[in-house]
Amino acid sequence: MRIDVFSLFPDYIAGPAQAALVGKAQSAGILDVRVHDPREWASDRHRTVDDRPFGGGAGMILMPEPIFTAVEAVDPPRPLLLLSASGHRFDQRAAERLAELPGFSLLCGRYEGVDQRVADHLCDGELSVGDYVLAGGEAAALVVIEAVTRLLPGVMGNDASAVDESFAEDRLEYPQYTRPAAFRGWWVPEVLRSGAHERIVRWRRAAALRRTVERRPDLVAKRPMTNAERALLDEFRGEGPGR
Repeated sequence: MRIDVFSLFPDYIAGPAQAALVGKAQSAGILDVRVHDPREWASDRHRTVDDRPFGGGAGMILMPEPIFTAVEAVDPPRPLLLLSASGHRFDQRAAERLAELPGFSLLCGRYEGVDQRVADHLCDGELSVGDYVLAGGEAAALVVIEAVTRLLPGVMGNDASAVDESFAEDRLEYPQYTRPAAFRGWWVPEVLRSGAHERIVRWRRAAALRRTVERRPDLVAKRPMTNAERALLDEFRGEGPGR
């Protein structure tokens, strides 16, 4: 997969893209992250990329010319997505859709935003990583890159990890434990130490359900529990899964 990122701060992307899981994917030839600075395509000697907004107002707006010129020169993989607080919410489903593509591109906004003509006539859509405002799109770009990269075949050591994790089927992930079995008086749940694999699977599903109900009722409203899921919660109610 090839991911192109257009950013006024390329080092913000380039450094993390060489580390951890994303760096491993690049070293393995599974992923190719390319970063481009629109300043390189500015038309004046000061490499100007922003100007005051028409109609007045605080802050500066990224100009269309350097961005259009940069994208047209690079000819990056599509879709080209603008990272913006007003975009569609980026979630696990969006990551899964992007992971199915051979590539895509991200445009990082900065300052007070990007000239609307960039969004309307150059980009293929807008993405938001949450209902808050960042100083720019670089942190959001890293979120998107990592969320998509870990879904690519061969990136994670155990591909099954992506199946049971949070937001798979609109449910949070079950709690995890490791050695020692007892730590400062807190014990790992008995069922996980029992070796009864089928019951462990059922306990984990119940724990994931309990955690989702308690922490993310919006996910339950989005996909209501089935009768089988309710029965699973009742089965393990006394064992306190997810607590």
